[in-house]
Amino acid sequence: MLNPEGRRRGLWICTRCFHRAVEPQQQRRWHSIVSAAARTFSADRAAAARPVDHAQSTRHDDTVLRSLFDAPSGRTFPEFGLKRNPGLFKNRYLTSPDGFLVFAQKNLERATRIVHRVLKASTTREYQAIVRDLDRLSDLLCRVLDLSDFVRMTHPDSRFQEAATDAWTMVYQYMNELNTMTGLSDQLDKALLMPDVTSAWTEEEKTVSQLLKLDFMKSAVNLPKKSRDRFVHLSSRISETGSAFVQGMRPERKEVTLPSHRFYGLYPSLAATLKVRSQISIPTMGSEAAAALQSVYDEETRRELYLAQRKASKGTIKNLEAMLKLRAELASLAGFQSHGHMALKDRMMAKSPSSVMQFLLALRKHNVPIIESELRELTEKKRERLAVPDMQLQAWDRDFYMEKIRTDMRSRVRHDDQLPAYFSVGTVMQGLSRLFDRLYGIRFVPRETLPGETWHPDVKRLDVVSDDGEQVAVLYCDLFYRPQKFPNPAHFTVRCSREILPSELEEVGAELGEAAMPAFDSPEQAANDGMETSSANGVLKQLPTVALVCDFPKNDNAREPALLSFYSVETLFHEMGHAIHSILARTSFQNVSGTRCATDFAELPSTLMEHFAADPTVLSLFARHWKTDKTLPYDLVAERIRLSKRFEGIDTEHQILLAMVDQAYHSPAVSSPTFDSTAVFHDIQARYAHGPREPRDTCWQGFFGHLHSYGSTYYSYLFDRVLAERVWRVVFGAGDNAGAVSRENGERLKHGLLKWGGGRDPWRCLAETLKDERLAPGDEKSMALVGSWGIKDARV
Repeated sequence: MLNPEGRRRGLWICTRCFHRAVEPQQQRRWHSIVSAAARTFSADRAAAARPVDHAQSTRHDDTVLRSLFDAPSGRTFPEFGLKRNPGLFKNRYLTSPDGFLVFAQKNLERATRIVHRVLKASTTREYQAIVRDLDRLSDLLCRVLDLSDFVRMTHPDSRFQEAATDAWTMVYQYMNELNTMTGLSDQLDKALLMPDVTSAWTEEEKTVSQLLKLDFMKSAVNLPKKSRDRFVHLSSRISETGSAFVQGMRPERKEVTLPSHRFYGLYPSLAATLKVRSQISIPTMGSEAAAALQSVYDEETRRELYLAQRKASKGTIKNLEAMLKLRAELASLAGFQSHGHMALKDRMMAKSPSSVMQFLLALRKHNVPIIESELRELTEKKRERLAVPDMQLQAWDRDFYMEKIRTDMRSRVRHDDQLPAYFSVGTVMQGLSRLFDRLYGIRFVPRETLPGETWHPDVKRLDVVSDDGEQVAVLYCDLFYRPQKFPNPAHFTVRCSREILPSELEEVGAELGEAAMPAFDSPEQAANDGMETSSANGVLKQLPTVALVCDFPKNDNAREPALLSFYSVETLFHEMGHAIHSILARTSFQNVSGTRCATDFAELPSTLMEHFAADPTVLSLFARHWKTDKTLPYDLVAERIRLSKRFEGIDTEHQILLAMVDQAYHSPAVSSPTFDSTAVFHDIQARYAHGPREPRDTCWQGFFGHLHSYGSTYYSYLFDRVLAERVWRVVFGAGDNAGAVSRENGERLKHGLLKWGGGRDPWRCLAETLKDERLAPGDEKSMALVGSWGIKDARV
C-alpha cells in the first residue's frame, strides 16, 4: 500500500509496450499470436465465420462509434458554451491547474484522519475495519498519484503538467513519511493475530491484508531506525544507479567504419545515407547495425559489426553491477536471501527463484526440437548459398540467413500488402465493441464530453455499458500521434473500482460547503470527486476510469480515415485487454482492482487479446475495406502471421536465456566479492543456448535495460505468453467453430479469472478456468507444468 513501487499498478508500461519502447531497432515480432491463425482459412471455418452486417452489431446500432473515430477531422460532439466545466475526467477539483493543489491537500487531510483512526484502534470492531481503512488510505493517495502521473506525462498544457507534478510530489513525500512510521504496520499485525477480527473478513479482505503486510515488510518499516535509514538511502541509490545504467548505456566502440565494398548487400537507401567518399560508417547502437546484420553479404563484416554491437563499455558494466549489488544489500537488510527472493515474494505467481527456473527449464525443453529444426534450416541455407557442404553457422549469421528465408517467403506472395485498408481506427473500435458484446455482454457507447473533461480534442469518451443498460466503466481513448505526447501505447487506470461505505458519505457530507471544496450535488458525488459512480443493491462503488493512449498516425488525406497496420491492430487489441481487465474486475478494494494483481499474471488478459486480433471469426465482425466495404481476404493475415512466426523457436530461446540471466543477476551470488556479470552471462549461454556460441569477449548484458525495470521478473513476459496460448486453446478452442465469439466461453473466462482482479489467488483462478487442478497448489510443479505447455502450437 505505502510502497511506491508496489503501488504503481495502474501506470506501468506493459512488457509488450516496453519491448517496443526500448528496442525499436529490432524487428517487431508477433508475440504469442493465435495458433490457428497461421493456417489457411479453411472452408469449414469460413462457414462458421460469415461476415456480419457492417452497419450494425447483433443488437445495437454502432455506426456512431465507427464514425466517431473515422471522421477525417476526428469528429466530436457539438460543444455548447453554456455548459459548465466539470473538470478533467469530471473531477470537480481539476477545472484549472490550481485545482491540483486543493485536490492533493483535501486527500491528504482525509488520509491523515484515517492514519490517526488506525493508530488509535483498540476494540475488535475497530480492528475489523482496519483493512478497509488502510485500503481507503491507499486509494486517497493513489487517486492523486495515478491521475497526476498521467496528466504530467500526457497533458499538452505545461501549466497542467507543472501543477500535476507539484501535487504528485506533495503526496509522494507524505507517503514516504508514512513509510518511516511503525504504527500502521504494528496495528495491522495485531489485527491479523485476532481470530474475532480475521473471521469477520471476506476473502477479498484477507487477500488485501496479506498484500498490505508484504508491502510493509518490503518497506522495512519494522527495522530499527538506523537500518531503516540505511534502507531509504539504498533505495535512493538504486534508483539513481539504475537510471545511470539505462541512460548511460554505451558500446565500447561507437561505430564501425570500413571500405564501402565490404558492405555489399546493404539496403541501398541506407548505404547511400551512410557512405562518405569510399567508406561507410555504421553506428553500433541503433537500427542501422541491425539492418546491416540482416543484409550485408560479407561474413567478416557481419562478424565485426556483431562483436561491436555486443560489447558494452566498461562504465556501463560498472553501473549495472553497482545496481545489482545495491539491490542485494537492500534485500539482505529487509531479511531476504536475495533481491530475487524479495521481488518474487510480492504479488508474483512464481513466489521463488527456484520456481522460476523450473518454469524456464521446462519451457526450454519444450522448445528444443523447434529451435534445433530452425537452426538446421539456417545452416542448410548457408551451405546452399556458399556451396560448402560442411560450413558451420556462426552467431553473426543468424539474422542474415533468417532474413534470406523470410525474403524467399515474401517473394512467393503474389499480392500487395493491402491490410491497412481493412483496418480503419473506427472499424477496429467497432469490432472490439462487437467482440466484447458477444463475449461479456458489454459494449462501447460514445458519450459527449463536456468542456474541460478531456485533455485534447482528439480524446473520445466511451461509456462501457452492460446488457441491461448499466454503466460499468468509463474509457477515454487518446489514439492518435501528436508532438510531445506520451510516446508509447499504454493503458492507464486513472481511478480504480472500490466500494464507498456509508460512513465515508457521512464524513464527506460534513465537508460540503467548505470554502476550498468545489460545488458537489451530493455526498455520493463528492466521495468520488465528481467522477462516475455506480449503485447496485445498495452498494455504491467508484467506477473504473481508464485512459487508453496510442500513437497511431492520422491520415494526411482529409477525406480518408486513419488506417492501421496489422501490428497496430494487434497493439490496440493488446492494450484493450488491459482495459477489459480493469473494467470487469470491479472489486470492493482498490488494492486488488483490475490490473492490480500478480505482476506475472497482469499480462495474461492483454496477451490473450492478441490471439483474438488474428482470429478469422473475430475479424469477420468488422474487417472490411474502408471504401469498397469488401470483406477482408483472410489469406492476407495468415501469410503475414506465417512470416512473423517463422523463427519463433529462436526468439523463444533468446527470451529464455535473458530470463535466466535476470534470475542469476538477482541471486545470492551477487553478494560475492568475486561476482562478474560477464562471466555469469557467458556461463548461462554455454550451458543453455543452442547453435553457435556467443564469442567470449562480448558483454551484451550491458544493453539489457530491462534489468532495471523488470529486475528478477523478466520471466513473466514468457510466462504470460504460455498462459495466454493455453487459455486460447482450452477455453476458446483456438477459435475453432466460432469459439472466439462464444458467450459461454467469454463467461467462463470472466467468472473464472477476469472479474477477480488481484482479489483471489491467481493459481486458483487458472485451475478453475482451465479445469486443471494440477495448477491449484501454485508450487514448483505447477510452474514446471506451465513451462511444459510451450508457446508454439505444434499444429502450426
